Amino acid sequence: MLNLLKKYYPVRNVLFVLGEGLLIFLTINLVYVLFTGWGIYRIDCFPDAVRALIVTVVFQVCLYFFDLYDLSVINTELADWFSRIMQAFGIGCIILAGIYYFMPQVVISTRIFWTSYFIICCAIILWRLLYFRILNERLFSQPVLIIGTGTLAADIAREIEDKKDSGYRIAAFVGQTEPEHNPNNAPLLADSSSLVEHCLALEVGRIIIALDDRRGTMPVRDLLRCKLQGVEIDEGITFYEAVTGKILVEKVKPGWLIFSEGFKAGKIRVVIKRIMDFLLSISGLLVSLPVTLPAALLIKLESPGPIFYCQERVGERGNSFKVIKFRSMRQDAEKNGAVWAMENDPRVTRVGAFIRKTRIDEIPQMWNVLRGEMSFVGPRPERPVFVDKLTNVIPYYSLRHAVKPGITGWAQVCYPYGASEEDALRKLEYDLYYIKNMSIFIDILIVFRTVKTILFRKGSR
Repeated sequence: MLNLLKKYYPVRNVLFVLGEGLLIFLTINLVYVLFTGWGIYRIDCFPDAVRALIVTVVFQVCLYFFDLYDLSVINTELADWFSRIMQAFGIGCIILAGIYYFMPQVVISTRIFWTSYFIICCAIILWRLLYFRILNERLFSQPVLIIGTGTLAADIAREIEDKKDSGYRIAAFVGQTEPEHNPNNAPLLADSSSLVEHCLALEVGRIIIALDDRRGTMPVRDLLRCKLQGVEIDEGITFYEAVTGKILVEKVKPGWLIFSEGFKAGKIRVVIKRIMDFLLSISGLLVSLPVTLPAALLIKLESPGPIFYCQERVGERGNSFKVIKFRSMRQDAEKNGAVWAMENDPRVTRVGAFIRKTRIDEIPQMWNVLRGEMSFVGPRPERPVFVDKLTNVIPYYSLRHAVKPGITGWAQVCYPYGASEEDALRKLEYDLYYIKNMSIFIDILIVFRTVKTILFRKGSR
């Protein structure tokens, strides 16, 4: 199991992505050998390899944007795979045409390209059939033993057993009562005094402590014996965080937050983040002018009122500021007071519905970023009236104000648009994960995933 950016990634999933890239790369090179011969290929192997590498990168990026590397849900319909792969590669061909126009020296001959294209499509279908068979059979999954059978154990079990790409499988539970969630009928071990023997018999390499109440129930000596035998011991909340990319807010104790690693914002990171915010905002405002100018005109023509909508939001350290957005609702939308946004909101204008779907209404917030009130990446800023309410009902909600709010964030790319207290709680789980593990690399990942979200219009309302 790889730990990248404080999150576990199954080795087999990483090998699947790398293997698919290698498959594309080698296919193109083998076609070169087939058509030009080994003697000529040896002379031109470096430029040919560069050409193959460009195609590989473009095709894999397109596969990513079409959610073909999201293995959490397996669609077994071959027609759906093929359709989405064809769409991804179609976009890839358009991108390659643009690259070839500006860089003719990397062009692949028509005969070699289309022969490679046909072979790649067939090979990827077979590769994915093989890998999905591995996921369905749970091959190469790491067996784990969960100590506990209550709600925390159930939350962890759902993440392991309900997602075939988790990379784990539950070998057994340890406890006195039946597990709340045990879809694959893992055995229940009532005797915790033989943990070492159980781990050896079940080939367990990791034990997860998921007790709802640890007082007098922790088999400390047996866990120590397992530790000395090389078995990994994980605290349940920490394991859940690493597997899901979020923190179980309702089950976290203050001590866990205080003593856990993270929640550090070094001076160098703050400076680099500010430079990134400035460059991204300036670039974004300039590049978006061909879109924002017509949008501003259409807003003005459709309904009376200002083009921009300034609304009070809560920012870093609880300080309020005015967020700037394109107006997407009628001017009198909140004459009866603030309310959550809703699906098919009748207050939204026709132009407003379009700019919300395409996220154009968010672009003016880059001015807030330039002024230092927001960051490009961070928790979404909420309105004071909702903050006061949510702080009283959701534990640790105020912690999200420890950093600058953002135009986009970890919660925005991981969780669909929400407009309720339950949604606020779920998004806080992602926000706290980001605040705890924030880094420049995570910011870059979030920006990349935001582009994907905007292109496919996910999570907007």
